[in-house]
Amino acid sequence: MRADLLAEPIAGLDEALAAVDGGDQALTAGLLRPQPAQVAALTGLADALAGSPLAGRVAEAVDKIAAGAAGEDHFLAVAAARTALLGSVHDALSARVDEATGRPHAEPAAPEPGAEVSPNLLAAARSWLADLARAGWRGLDHDLVSGSAPVISAMLPDPAPRRLAALLDGFAAELAASCPGAGIDQVPARRWGDLWSRALVLTLPGALGGAPGGTATGRLLPLGVDLHEHGTAAQAQVHAVLEPADGSTPRLVRASVSVPKPDTVLGAGLWQLLRPHLSLLAAAGDGRSMDVEAMPVTAEGDLVWDEERARPGAPADPFVTARVVLPTAATPPVAPLDRHPARLAVPVFLEGYTTDKDGDAIGVTVAGHRLPVDLDRVPVASPLTPAAVASSGACLGLLRWDAGTFSVQPLAVETVVKKKAVAVHAGAWAGGTTDKNGVKAEKAATDAVTVLRERAGRLLRK
Repeated sequence: MRADLLAEPIAGLDEALAAVDGGDQALTAGLLRPQPAQVAALTGLADALAGSPLAGRVAEAVDKIAAGAAGEDHFLAVAAARTALLGSVHDALSARVDEATGRPHAEPAAPEPGAEVSPNLLAAARSWLADLARAGWRGLDHDLVSGSAPVISAMLPDPAPRRLAALLDGFAAELAASCPGAGIDQVPARRWGDLWSRALVLTLPGALGGAPGGTATGRLLPLGVDLHEHGTAAQAQVHAVLEPADGSTPRLVRASVSVPKPDTVLGAGLWQLLRPHLSLLAAAGDGRSMDVEAMPVTAEGDLVWDEERARPGAPADPFVTARVVLPTAATPPVAPLDRHPARLAVPVFLEGYTTDKDGDAIGVTVAGHRLPVDLDRVPVASPLTPAAVASSGACLGLLRWDAGTFSVQPLAVETVVKKKAVAVHAGAWAGGTTDKNGVKAEKAATDAVTVLRERAGRLLRK
């Protein structure tokens, strides 16, 4: 990988992000009666779209907001402007990553219209989001946030708008936990701006559609497992290379499983919750391939996992896959509304680097160019430690971008333990483990899960 390209500046990137930040600061204070500084920030957002198809709509929206006469369509134009700017940042970063890795990037397919969603439900969601924009994050209160409850309750039973309903539900929960807004020490303006603008754009008719998918048949070679943990949910995402049975170009794919969890289940207990729902986790943990036949897959490369369409395959070393197959694997396209720099998670393989350590921070220098290592994303329930990363000579990870710089999230490293070369994987415990520390953590988690199940059983019997 040409790490030097990742260090070079990208023209217009800082200006686009500055325009987004200005819009977020205006939204923080509320757009009902905007002050001159807010109007100036929104004008900068509109100027950044000059020459684009959105230019006229955004300029009109800023004028209406400045006059205190903005309606839902004007807030929607601001959300679309923000989405478009961050999409352009994503595209610029993706192009740079493609250049650095030298891998082909598949072209996105044209999206298909989504299932019919009640216009009244979409209008109700749009109305609540507009009320949020008028009040701003500093103007949040429980009455305002609770206005989303009837909309979410009406959406959840219907599969068509469930994606939007889940977004609104999580967003409302975050806002409720921060009420009143006037007392927030530091507003997460970028995050809430992301959630607000995405939700608002998804209220447009047809926006909940997606590109047509297909099926995948061939050999699935796992690269590593990315574990995400929330207070009430957990998700494991397996990154893999699919070698199609027809001999066509290998491609990068993902398979994910999400489960609700009690906040008392931590560490290795997460694997116990996730493991029964995705046999691919065991394959990734054991270093095996899987053979899939007619497995549903989205246009963006996400496998819709069906256990009946998969069977265990031969042993497959992820580092061999990374060295031999990964360089030629095509990167899947990204859906238009999913283009955001936070979504960048590109599998890469690094070797021949040197490491450095400054306190808790670790970096790898590849061909004279340093990449920070994102250790915060490495799961606790894993044998992959900072010490293993610091002493490694090869790394299989995900290339990410945050706070103006690229970083690498390790999924596995090759290191030396007791003068012996070993591979250490972040998802090594996904399918179970005989590791002493892993067994101890599994036992503690098993006890916690058993107690919770017994208590739940008593409640249900009552």
